[in-house]
Amino acid sequence: MRVSFPLIWSAIGIFLILFALKIAAKFVGVYFLARKYIPDGSMYLTLLMSTGLTFGTIAAVFGLSAGYLDQVQYSVLIGVVIASAVIPTFIAQKWFLPFADEDLLEFNGNGDGD
Repeated sequence: MRVSFPLIWSAIGIFLILFALKIAAKFVGVYFLARKYIPDGSMYLTLLMSTGLTFGTIAAVFGLSAGYLDQVQYSVLIGVVIASAVIPTFIAQKWFLPFADEDLLEFNGNGDGD
């Protein structure tokens, strides 16, 4: 994918700004509808929907191959796309994983397996 971590590091400020804008925009677009329809899992759903891997990657590859983006811009954009998928997914799985009562194992202690 020709992503350069040193190039991302050299533009860390713009990387963080773009990352924050992408997460904020996705959050605003998903959270309030999720809260209305799925109140118990709204944050989990919002974090999982805060990705854009396919479109973001295709757009960046097209921009690079058509000459609209240089290598630094491409690396930063791909880095933001990947980070905006991985980081919210990790947070959702670690701290916001919803569960239902049927997901819990019942243990009655009588040893008959029922």
